[in-house]
Amino acid sequence: MMKKKQLELLAPAGSVESLQAAVNAGADAVYMGGGRFGARAYADNPQGDRLLEAIDYAHLHGVKLYLTVNTLFKEQELEEELYDFLLPCYERGLDAVIVQDLGALLRIRQWFSDLPVHASTQMTLCGAEGVAFLEREGVKRVVLARELSLGEIVHIHRNTNLEIECFVHGALCYCYSGQCLFSSILGGRSGNRGRCAQPCRLAYEVFAGKNRVSRKEERTLLSPKDMCAIDLLPEIAGAGVCSLKIEGRMKRPEYTAGVVRIYRKYIDCYLEYGAEGYTVSEEDRRELLLLFNRDGFSRGYYEQHNGRDLMALQDTKAVQRDKKAYERQIAFLKKEYTETEKKIPITGSLYARAGQPMELTLQPEGGAASLTVYGASPQIPKNHPMEESQFQKQLGKTGNTPFFWADLSIQLEGPLFVPVQALNDLRRDALEKLREQMLKNCKRTGSSSPEERQKRSQDYPKDAADTAFVPVHVSVETEEQLEEVLALADGLKGEQAVLSAIYTEAFGSFKSLQERIRKIHGKGFKAYVALPHIFRLKTRERIEKEKAVFDSLEADGFVLRNLEEYEFLRETGRAGDRILDHNVYTCNRESRSFWREQGICMQTNPLELNSRELQKISSQDSIQVIYGRYPMMVTAGCLHKTLGRCRGQEEIWMLKDRYQKEFPVKNHCQDCYNIIYNSQPVYLLDQREELKKLRAGAYRLMFTTEKKEEVRQVLLGLLEQRKPSGDFTRGHFKRGVE
Repeated sequence: MMKKKQLELLAPAGSVESLQAAVNAGADAVYMGGGRFGARAYADNPQGDRLLEAIDYAHLHGVKLYLTVNTLFKEQELEEELYDFLLPCYERGLDAVIVQDLGALLRIRQWFSDLPVHASTQMTLCGAEGVAFLEREGVKRVVLARELSLGEIVHIHRNTNLEIECFVHGALCYCYSGQCLFSSILGGRSGNRGRCAQPCRLAYEVFAGKNRVSRKEERTLLSPKDMCAIDLLPEIAGAGVCSLKIEGRMKRPEYTAGVVRIYRKYIDCYLEYGAEGYTVSEEDRRELLLLFNRDGFSRGYYEQHNGRDLMALQDTKAVQRDKKAYERQIAFLKKEYTETEKKIPITGSLYARAGQPMELTLQPEGGAASLTVYGASPQIPKNHPMEESQFQKQLGKTGNTPFFWADLSIQLEGPLFVPVQALNDLRRDALEKLREQMLKNCKRTGSSSPEERQKRSQDYPKDAADTAFVPVHVSVETEEQLEEVLALADGLKGEQAVLSAIYTEAFGSFKSLQERIRKIHGKGFKAYVALPHIFRLKTRERIEKEKAVFDSLEADGFVLRNLEEYEFLRETGRAGDRILDHNVYTCNRESRSFWREQGICMQTNPLELNSRELQKISSQDSIQVIYGRYPMMVTAGCLHKTLGRCRGQEEIWMLKDRYQKEFPVKNHCQDCYNIIYNSQPVYLLDQREELKKLRAGAYRLMFTTEKKEEVRQVLLGLLEQRKPSGDFTRGHFKRGVE
């Protein structure tokens, strides 16, 4: 039977009120953000002293508090702001930080070596390889991608040693967390910076060519149902998950209380009776539905990869009957959990005797160490002695403290008199010292000093030589695109542009991939294989089935898009250059320097930094994307599956929003994920003076959905230094994100 301490109920706390609600309802731990660097910037996150008080509050009640610093960090934020933000929390006894940015992870491990670091779901962790990578870097726990199946979680648990945390209830993103630029590109509100505007919850239409393939009643095509995995708790725990996480830092405290109380009930049921005695009542299911749902619930991705059942296609509004039931339920939760403060029971005894200091001994229930505090000395009364009830009355007041008396005994030796103020002082002193004693073991001292905080980035590479041109890399996703690039290859070797490398996606068989590599080499260019955007167990098994062919590929190297691919190539000993794509985020010098130490030869600049921010980190081993449709979302969800039209055949559909903008969607069937691209390509070929300031070692043209003629026009535009005829955008090169 699993011990209770091995199965943690982790609750969201978007405010101090939600923290209190979670504690009252039985959470083992909470996660919350402070005033900076959290992935829910619009929650009512506590700041300054309120955050420190929140840590104390959690610890007094035996609850852990994990702080979210799970955004991407710009250079100044990492090197000049993060340490000062974390130091007070560290000293107060913060239990862990949740991190997305690799640079932040490395700096935190350097600054606060005994502070546990949890890898956020924003890291898009999809396999044992990525978890093993983070284990080497000192991470204690990983929050896995929500898209993983129970079988994949079992595989990770069996092949790694880190704690595993998984979501069991709440909202699901349509995109793999950490791989979404939709809100960022459309409105400058980046999910990677905690400011997602949730454009995925809006209405869209889908077209295959000119034919509409979505029905009018199918509106919210990118909006998953909320997950409710309460029926699967035994299976999830059995898969090796140690922390069951509830989503909802943007929701009200009563929601937190309501969901936590039910999951507390069923976790305890499982821990007591095991999987055989585990059943969930319909009444509790209805209560969870009342608190919040989108067209009902799904069980998430634990049992299915994608499909119509996961989606809230109708965006059905609650009927009046449900609204009234919801209001009654909220009123109940408010009364029981958010308006009622949970206090800690204590026992105590007072011993008083004339002429010697009073002794008040206190002990919190649960076997914690007792504490004795001494007060003023009682006097022999001149008239009437004080009654025991008068001592009880003054000492029994606990006021705004976190305690209440479960039992207080009074022992008086002879007739006594004590001023009321002396009793009040004794009580206040005793309760404050008890509070300090209970928190003492949580607090820390002695992190590294500023002088010891050496930057890995001190050995930053020198600038690239100031030449008339910068080498160009081209990435292609289709045979047609590759053929057109090769057809113009001779013209791309002139003085205005030097094409030096071509990336080809790992689509089709590895034999066909080998043929494409040879074609590229035949024209005198380097050939790099761009590995899939998502590397799950299915992808690894696909490669291992053709391992001999994969190992014999004549590629000059690989373009990596996740931690799993880096670790997979490392463990298999595959030779060749390593290039990081833009979605392995390196937004600061610390992360970029780290990757150089790992043998990465070039790093693609992130897409959300503006030109001024890029100048601080870009260097001769940087690649700057100067043309291409940005991938707005990489999704396990598939529009073909959702609409019942899956043929296992890759094609491009169009997603149309309410403004009639069209976003190409490509389904990558071999590894079963979709990519939604921006409606317009980024075009920076005419920004030569700004690009020069980046000192990049290469520029990249990124072909994704383009047909043959579009490829030709872009390449000719590069040679002739002219803008394309169609619509284009500057992306974040000019504006960046907050």
